[in-house]
Order: sequence, then structure tokens, then C-alpha cells
Amino acid sequence: MSTSKSKLDAGLVRELAAILREADLGEVEVEHEGLRIRVSKATSMAPAAPTVVQAPVAAAPAAVAAPAAAPAAPAAAAPAAPAAAPSNAITSPMVGTVYMSPEPGAKVFVSVGDKVKKGDTLMLIEAMKTFNPVVAEAAGTVKEILVDDAQPVEFGEPLIVVE
Repeated sequence: MSTSKSKLDAGLVRELAAILREADLGEVEVEHEGLRIRVSKATSMAPAAPTVVQAPVAAAPAAVAAPAAAPAAPAAAAPAAPAAAPSNAITSPMVGTVYMSPEPGAKVFVSVGDKVKKGDTLMLIEAMKTFNPVVAEAAGTVKEILVDDAQPVEFGEPLIVVE
């Protein structure tokens, strides 16, 4: 007899909590093998352990709702969903922290106006102490950079526009 609790991987929860702390995020959510796991920080003034909520993927989003948040929490979450993100923007393939150069103090990979070829590295995203390149999907010119160096990003968040 297999229940969703038996599918819960404690190591995955620890890794998600580490990402939460390292990237200074409010919450991290992952869906794997029919199970959705969300780890979020408490919103009170006192430090608290991350909250873990698990639900079957088929559950309604309301079933995965976090505990009641402080009134300031919705205002903090609003910038995470930019209203006018270009439809042709390259988006983040993962949750992590963006780095615009290969190391601190080094020249940035690209700037607005730079010409890039398909496969050129545009930036790095650090996730779980691994640096993952974000590459140009096609040749073009960097029109807009939508993130800052060392900024935490969410999966699917627009990063850069190359036309």
C-alpha cells in the first residue's frame, strides 16, 4: 500500500529548504512523480523552521495553500509576477540565483546591445551549488536584461530578451 506520505523524499525537502535559505526566497515548490511539495518560510517576526506542504498533483490549488500570511506578504509577492514580460523573453529553467559573470569582479557575459550566437552563455543560474548556463536559443542582439546580478529567480521567470 503506497500513500503520498511514503513517497515523500526527506532529502528533497532538505534540498528545497537549503535553496530557500541560500536564495532568500519566500517559498519553493516542486512537482515530481505525481506529488507536489512546497516549502515556505514562516511570515512571523520570530525565526522558524520552513513549512512543508505536500499534496497530490490532482488536488486543487486551494488544498496547497500556505498558512495565513501577514498583511505585508502579498505586497512582497507582487514583484515576482511582472505584468509586462515580453513574450519572446528567455525564461529561467529553474529556481536559483542569477549571476551575470563567471565569477565576482569578472566581465559580464552579455550587455544590452551585444550580438550573440546560438549557444552563447548569457548568464548562470546557481541551484544547489551547481552553476547552470543559460544560453542563447538563437543568434541575435540582446535587447533587454530583466534581472540583476545575484537576484533570486523562479522557474519560468523572464530573464533576458534576445531578438
